[in-house]
Amino acid sequence: MSAMPSGCNDGQFHRFVAESLRAESASVSARVFCQPVLQNLYSSGSGRHDLVCANGRLPEIYCAPRGRERRVGEMSATVTRTYERFPLARRIEHWIMMLSFVTLGLTGLPQKFPASRLSIGFVDILGGIESLRTIHHTAAIVMMLGTAWHLLVFGYLAYVRRTRLTMLPTLQDVKDGWQALMYNIGRAKTPPQMGRYTFEEKMEYWAFVWGAIIMGLTGFMMWNPLSTTRFLPGEVIPAAKAAHGGEALLAVLAIIIWHMYGVHIKRFNKAMFTGRMSEQEMLHEHPLELADIKAGIAERPLDSVAVRKRQRIYLPIAGVLALFMLLGVYGFVSAEQTAITTVERQVPTVVVFVPWTATPAPTQTPTLPPTETALPTSTPNATQLAAGSATPGAVSALTWDSAIGTLFQTKCASCHGAGALGGLNLSTYSDAMQGGASGPVIIPGDGANSLLVIRQETGDHPGQLSPEELAQVIEWIDAGALEK
Repeated sequence: MSAMPSGCNDGQFHRFVAESLRAESASVSARVFCQPVLQNLYSSGSGRHDLVCANGRLPEIYCAPRGRERRVGEMSATVTRTYERFPLARRIEHWIMMLSFVTLGLTGLPQKFPASRLSIGFVDILGGIESLRTIHHTAAIVMMLGTAWHLLVFGYLAYVRRTRLTMLPTLQDVKDGWQALMYNIGRAKTPPQMGRYTFEEKMEYWAFVWGAIIMGLTGFMMWNPLSTTRFLPGEVIPAAKAAHGGEALLAVLAIIIWHMYGVHIKRFNKAMFTGRMSEQEMLHEHPLELADIKAGIAERPLDSVAVRKRQRIYLPIAGVLALFMLLGVYGFVSAEQTAITTVERQVPTVVVFVPWTATPAPTQTPTLPPTETALPTSTPNATQLAAGSATPGAVSALTWDSAIGTLFQTKCASCHGAGALGGLNLSTYSDAMQGGASGPVIIPGDGANSLLVIRQETGDHPGQLSPEELAQVIEWIDAGALEK
């Protein structure tokens, strides 16, 4: 460590220690093990301060090689001093996010694995799939509101309070991760010395941020599929479902294996319950932050006048942002109702007729003698010609491919071709059967009531068919309007 001028006062001493430890921690090959150094300096008060000031340098006895460093529980002196780790507002925010996350996990996994017996039993306990989905969606809304609040608080701390952005990843985190790996496999003598947030805590935080983005985007797609497919192909909906379920499973496993073990099993960290950490815990987990606190440089000094000025700027902006965020959440959950209600499976009711008496045997229908048919006394119109040549349901040799398609192409394509006047396109069979803006114009098996025939029979259509051509069209429609 660097030399310190003699004759130092208490504040200069602590600042020297903090700056020296940070200089040492910047190198992966740091030889000073920070925890024993601080334990000797800050725990016993046995003249270490005078020794350092007299020599102007930390003695070699503070540099503990691997295997000889003292554990926190083995310290000779008991330190009862505690330091604030998280204020009440941050703890409430953490608990809200934790409860919403747990609820999302408990109600989401049964939807991902619906065939599991555990899932079926859990759904039954909650009163059915609709109740489970309602709880899931409510927890999602709470998490979205919590995320919005977190962003506003982040802006306030960064702009108004000028708080150091210690959660942002840096190159030092990469070095700390490598140093921890080397230490754990026995290739380094000392573990990394870390400050306000360790590299593990930063990784976990940003993994949560990434997961929240993925879950939010895919959740919106599944919650609002119609709005999504207006801009994206329909294949994104099943893809979003797969990504949503996979990310949820990954997040649950990360919390159970990583967070729960590292924070509550390996070492039970009570900071999120009490908001404070003991000096022993700070020495073990955040020695550089403790050094900064001792040196009085953990927080930047604030100018109250400047803070009030920044508040007057930020608070109105934050209010507008909060309004937009609330509107965004409202739009998220109210744009559609398609994913909220599950239609119950309808069992068709079949009415079976059971006669009270036995069905009588059929009687022989008498055959009537043939009668002569009178010839018409007037010229038949197109409908009568069609009726005489084809009856409903009769088999006809006319098809779209054999004659009708060519007829429409010749007589109708100028208006009802690619231009599709009135929404009607008669260029292809499928387009013709689809109809136009007024609905279907061809009713297979019912030429008389087909809109195309009705419009032609007025006799004043721009693409008027001849009586013979119209008779062919009616015959084709009455025979079923076949394509081939």
